Amino acid sequence: MVKTKIAVLVSGGGTNLQALLDAQARGDIRNGKITAVVSSTPGAFALERAKGANVPGHVVNRKDYDSRESFTEALLGKLSELNADLIVLAGFLYILSPAFVERYENRIINIHPALIPSFCGDGFYGLKVHEKALEYGVKLTGATVHFVSAEADAGPIILQKAVAIEEGDTAEILQKRVMEQAEWKLLPEAVSLFCQGRLHVEGRIVRIDQAE
Repeated sequence: MVKTKIAVLVSGGGTNLQALLDAQARGDIRNGKITAVVSSTPGAFALERAKGANVPGHVVNRKDYDSRESFTEALLGKLSELNADLIVLAGFLYILSPAFVERYENRIINIHPALIPSFCGDGFYGLKVHEKALEYGVKLTGATVHFVSAEADAGPIILQKAVAIEEGDTAEILQKRVMEQAEWKLLPEAVSLFCQGRLHVEGRIVRIDQAE
């Protein structure tokens, strides 16, 4: 069986990319292979992580484009050149244009550091998500892996995992716990399920086939 070609889009440090690279090294991404990492930032440390894993790194610099549409059109060109089957957003800080999402419908996966539909949408990224969770006083937060739709953080949910908020948590402490207990586990699992052909989208519902 031909392996699914995975392109990972990044903007910064690439901790979720590292989780994917580690999972691939363990053989946990079945029937898939990370064939490219594309960064919106030339100096992103994620590119060093890719290099360390012998995965080709590419840059489509957001600052070179004057609109979201022109930037995402350039991204589309690069991904077409790379012949990517699955796009994974791993700390990618830009909302993609509707044309991009339409081109790769149900083939773009994102990880969000909260239990969607809580603390998500425009403006909710990075530490801001955890700050809001603490400010609101919720007892549980977590992470969500979902397919990307034209609306931010609104696509069909693939996997979720809850993480407890503890007394004395800061946004930084909570962020680390959510990464370790949820994000770094869910994202490789969801990618592997996709590559095995076990995910089926029915409206807002994602059905997961049992393993053979």
